[in-house]
Amino acid sequence: MTNPIVVERTHPTRWQRVLGQCLAAAAALALLTWLGFILGVDLTTISLIYVLLVVFVTLFFGFWQASLTSLLAVACLDYFFTQPLFRFVISNSRDWVALGAFQVTAIVISRLSAKELRSKREAIIHRNWMEQLYELSRDSLLLNLHEPPGPQLVVLIDRIFSTEAVAMFDANLGRQDRMGEWGTDEEDVAKKCYLRGASWNDRETNTSQRVLRAGSGSIGALVVRGSLSPLVVDALASFAVTAMNRHQLFENEERAERASKTEQLRVAVLDAMAHEFKTPLNAVHTASSGLLESEGLTDPQRALTALIDDEIIRLSEICTQLLMTAKLEAQQVGLQIEEVNVQELISEAVSSREADEARSRIHVALDDPSSTVRVDRALVVMILTQYVDNAQKYSAPNTVIEISARLSNGELLFSVHNIGPTIDIEDWERIFDRFYRSPQLKDAVPGTGVGLSAAKKAAHAHHGHVWVTSEEKEGTTFFLSLPDGARRKQ
Repeated sequence: MTNPIVVERTHPTRWQRVLGQCLAAAAALALLTWLGFILGVDLTTISLIYVLLVVFVTLFFGFWQASLTSLLAVACLDYFFTQPLFRFVISNSRDWVALGAFQVTAIVISRLSAKELRSKREAIIHRNWMEQLYELSRDSLLLNLHEPPGPQLVVLIDRIFSTEAVAMFDANLGRQDRMGEWGTDEEDVAKKCYLRGASWNDRETNTSQRVLRAGSGSIGALVVRGSLSPLVVDALASFAVTAMNRHQLFENEERAERASKTEQLRVAVLDAMAHEFKTPLNAVHTASSGLLESEGLTDPQRALTALIDDEIIRLSEICTQLLMTAKLEAQQVGLQIEEVNVQELISEAVSSREADEARSRIHVALDDPSSTVRVDRALVVMILTQYVDNAQKYSAPNTVIEISARLSNGELLFSVHNIGPTIDIEDWERIFDRFYRSPQLKDAVPGTGVGLSAAKKAAHAHHGHVWVTSEEKEGTTFFLSLPDGARRKQ
């Protein structure tokens, strides 16, 4: 069995093509010269015919081919149509002027024709690029945002612009996607461009590299190999940045939606659990209270029953906080706004302290005891009560807990200060998150991490704010600001 003969087609090089065009122009010039000489055409007529030939050569071949043709035409005019014939000698000075005018005319016309032809070709190329960019912009709007944009974009760019190769690196996803033929040393070409942080064009290989930037940072890189203008590559990079940002925004929206649904489910579960707990807790509290009032209990039994009663009260308060937080998050709480005296709010929060010794440590400082504020009394008392509870739990023994309230720029500012263990600055905001407790303090005092989150929600319902500061020398201070409606009593 004989092997088949494989015929390889070779394409002529640029210089071979130019040489062939010059030979074709020379052959056409020779034919016109022969016909003109046989027919006895005068110098003026043959000159015009040569000018037309130069124009055609310019249009179909190029300026340099036309320039060579015009020089050969001058030689033919001198040799075959200018006296003395068949000699490269000109006896009449007017013939010199005619030949010179022909050469200048031929070159000028060739130059103008070549320039016009080049402008026309560039206009066609730019129009094609605009059509391709429009197609890319239209198709990029149809990208599947559930999938990474890289694989989809490289396919679009390769199909629409017929590139030799294209590669894209997405720093957010940490992935590189490629199309076309790349060398073994170009496996990470787009990633390397991103790491270098520099954009450039390589004319020898027709490769353009662009760093994809969004704002002040880099989010990836695009590398394209093909006959494309640097402006077109810049436009492709802009499309890539837009597609990556759309995908990132879509992912963020999906993540936020999932978090919102999770939060709604969590709030519903907490609400249901708190409601379920309230009924048995009330029953147990009633029973323990009845036992304490009955006679016949020994001292140890009475002490245990009192402990049960106290813990039942604490559990009931926790359930109430959970219910209130769930309703605040679901925006199911209608604020009962009324004008309340500030001193009465603080007194109500302090009076909930059962032990006289606990109340004796509390010092209240008011700029104006007659000042009032329009708020929901129950919610604000809940916030202040939580602040006072925290201060009592974490303050050093026999230290003063200071509660103050003052008007400032139309806002009423409450503060509860105590001396005790400090809170790390990184936890100043997190302790208001539900179930979060500061690592260095959570083992020292029992708690659930629910109260401060309920206080934050209650403050936000009033369009107010809560925050804390804590320093070793100054102590810890919890703040509550309530905007609007705060004023001094006239």
